[in-house]
Amino acid sequence: MNDIILETRGLTKHYGGVHALEDANFTLRRGEHVAIMGDNGAGKSTFVRQITGVEQPTRGEIHFDGNKVEFKGPIEAREAGIEAVFQTLALADHLDVPDNLFLGREKTKWNWLGPFRRLDYAAMHADTLAALEKTGVKIPSIRNTIQFMSGGQRQCVAIARTATFHSKLTIMDEPTAALGVQETAQVENIVRALKEQGEPLILISHNMRQVMDLCDRIVVFRRGRICANLRAADVSGEEVVAYITGAKTQAEYMVEDAL
Repeated sequence: MNDIILETRGLTKHYGGVHALEDANFTLRRGEHVAIMGDNGAGKSTFVRQITGVEQPTRGEIHFDGNKVEFKGPIEAREAGIEAVFQTLALADHLDVPDNLFLGREKTKWNWLGPFRRLDYAAMHADTLAALEKTGVKIPSIRNTIQFMSGGQRQCVAIARTATFHSKLTIMDEPTAALGVQETAQVENIVRALKEQGEPLILISHNMRQVMDLCDRIVVFRRGRICANLRAADVSGEEVVAYITGAKTQAEYMVEDAL
């Protein structure tokens, strides 16, 4: 089996005259956790939008799970096995936890009746409990609607949704940016659980301590380009900041990466 789960080759995105992403060559191996860092506007979110099918690249290639892919939308990416947790969470406030986990992928029964079928609430309820147990998420009642949950609980529901469908790749975009200390710790425990289960992950974060604790590699974006590809165990936070700010140059990155 190919060890590489995701690879981009020359991935580029232009918005008219704005070059938001330029020649991004990126590789993620199975079971690997990689952080993407950079200032606002560095190209991080643009890169993720191309991978998840939210937008189509201007040029370049995306290879996922051994195949070249051209996702026309997020649903195609999700069906291929890419689950993303964005800052907006994309949760339906008026629905409970099982309804949110299975939104758009509802389980049904009596399928032999053709177009007349019924939602299988018992199966979705059981699978929701299994997903919460797998990720270590603790919610008093899964029948509570999302609107009455804390920010941390909402974030954990969004993350548990990825575990429900056994994704091949999980992408988290600033999952703890608006959370408190205890809620952040809960989300980080979920990330560690995914690591123990051998599931690859891309984490977009500005939290240096979090990145150093949770990730194997750090890929730094600057002005739409990848400017560093670093082993987290081999660098300090100060060195990573130097790449983010431009104090260390692309030439230095190329030498360091080749070691």
